[in-house]
Amino acid sequence: MIEFFSNLFEPIIHILQFILGGFYTVTSAAGLVSYGFPIILLTILIKLVTYPLTVKQVKSMKAMQEIQPKMKKIQEKYKNNPQMLQQKTGELFREAGVNPLAGCLPLLVQMPILMGMYYALFNLAYPSEAAAVFLWLPSMSDPDPLYILPVLSALTTFIQQKMTSTEMNAQMKIMMTVMPLFIGWISLNFPSGLVLYWVTMNLVQIVQQWWMYRSEGAAAKEAI
Repeated sequence: MIEFFSNLFEPIIHILQFILGGFYTVTSAAGLVSYGFPIILLTILIKLVTYPLTVKQVKSMKAMQEIQPKMKKIQEKYKNNPQMLQQKTGELFREAGVNPLAGCLPLLVQMPILMGMYYALFNLAYPSEAAAVFLWLPSMSDPDPLYILPVLSALTTFIQQKMTSTEMNAQMKIMMTVMPLFIGWISLNFPSGLVLYWVTMNLVQIVQQWWMYRSEGAAAKEAI
């Protein structure tokens, strides 16, 4: 299965590894021999390029969450009338200007890049032992021996989800707890270079969402 997806995303993997190598040429020339710096730079570049898609995805998710109370009332009122339920749900979406598929499309567009980065870093052949060392990590080919990155992966995933969520039902609350724990758990055995990418991606996402909400808040104040 892993080999199948690796072959499927092979062109994207080669492009990402080429860019990663380019960043390494620059950082190593500057005296930063660790591959950790190129991984961070490439992650930031990807998040900047996909920022417009992130904006659409976050706004769509928040809009869907904001209409959840009304959606719940409609579901309770027309639970025995599927046709009317579908009609009223469609009317609610139109009134709120919400498209349920709008949040999925940006994610689908970003998915090949995310999968490409996963396979590009999972079995990355570092050019030297020194290149595989980063801060407290003796080798980014191996899991984090101090478990710092797995903890950060779980924590940043939780914060990122928390920033996106407004109205939450019981299932969403469970997911908000389970997902970060699951990410942290699988990160225990992943190469630390891959987990470094995930943590960096979450941190950039948190900053981007903070900026989005800050801009929206400033615009709302100006409108008043």
